[in-house]
Amino acid sequence: MKVLLVCAAGMSTSMLMKKMESYAAENGIDVEVAARSFSELKDPKAAGYDCILVGPQISYQKDKIVKKADGLPVDVIPMKDYGRQNCPAIFDQINSLIG
Repeated sequence: MKVLLVCAAGMSTSMLMKKMESYAAENGIDVEVAARSFSELKDPKAAGYDCILVGPQISYQKDKIVKKADGLPVDVIPMKDYGRQNCPAIFDQINSLIG
């Protein structure tokens, strides 16, 4: 699966991306995670992403992201999971989005 993380500048989400990649490797989860800033978000569907997770600090941009997503599932990462980099909960969220 291919997951796109979107936040304001891409910095804090890049840290989460690395943590998610480590967690996935340790648990045999086949995933590709990318982190982008909202301003870099172009055509996520064409890039082959399965879902988009939005950093809580830009949850107010969710409607704009949904429009750019062109039908891809989009959800905001809960603040507590984002702040704690709670990978098990975030992967549960991904699985609920894409089955």
